Amino acid sequence: MQVRVHFLGQTRSIDLAAPLDISMPLVAGEGNANCFYAPYPEFWPVEAPEFGFIGDTNRGGAVNFYNLKINPHGNGTHTECVGHIASEKYTIHQCLRRFHFFAKLISVWPQRLDNGDRVILRQQLEDLFVTHVPEALVIRTLPNDEYKLRQNYSGSNPPYVHHEAIAFLVDRGVQHLLLDLPSVDREEDAGALLGHKAFWQYPDAPRSACTITELIYVPSEIPDGDYLLNIQIASLELDVSPSKPVLYALDIMSVS
Repeated sequence: MQVRVHFLGQTRSIDLAAPLDISMPLVAGEGNANCFYAPYPEFWPVEAPEFGFIGDTNRGGAVNFYNLKINPHGNGTHTECVGHIASEKYTIHQCLRRFHFFAKLISVWPQRLDNGDRVILRQQLEDLFVTHVPEALVIRTLPNDEYKLRQNYSGSNPPYVHHEAIAFLVDRGVQHLLLDLPSVDREEDAGALLGHKAFWQYPDAPRSACTITELIYVPSEIPDGDYLLNIQIASLELDVSPSKPVLYALDIMSVS
């Protein structure tokens, strides 16, 4: 299915039959990206022996009928709202009311600081907005390989985004931030959460319609550039949901 949108004064064509999935698949057990010492996902069939029921067709059941146990923040791709850090009740179902955004994908090498931290800095982002401000920014860190799909980040002090870089993005008007890291903040920061607070402007002026999506995976064959982004979530009354962000290429057409 082809649809047309207007972007930067041009008519663009989007092929909805050609999605570029930038989420991580979630499997049971240890074959996933994992962070913050979260337990690994568990999938197991419902069993009701008293009724002769087993929710597993490989064990004689009529249907597959499984329970699911995950920690959204620690297991795979997830989208979170300001409720992640707020004392007030904000939920992702209430906060994310639109699901399509114009997005820019960039690839960045985190810079090593004197203390050994690898950080995305403000100066690495300052040249992004020469032509326009995207509603969403998608950050792919380098180097990039499929090991990210199985990386256990717990206790490894993974790269993060400097809070001054976050503040710069907010000042420019970015509403949704997506990255292939466990967090915008340092793994151990004594609860400061400077990046999260800068992005959501919490507690002074909460940006409740804005989201952060972490632990995405952008395959290397997807080039940097402008895209249409679709963020898919479950309708959970929690601060977070497992999510499936999808990009669509914006093909240039003649101005009609």
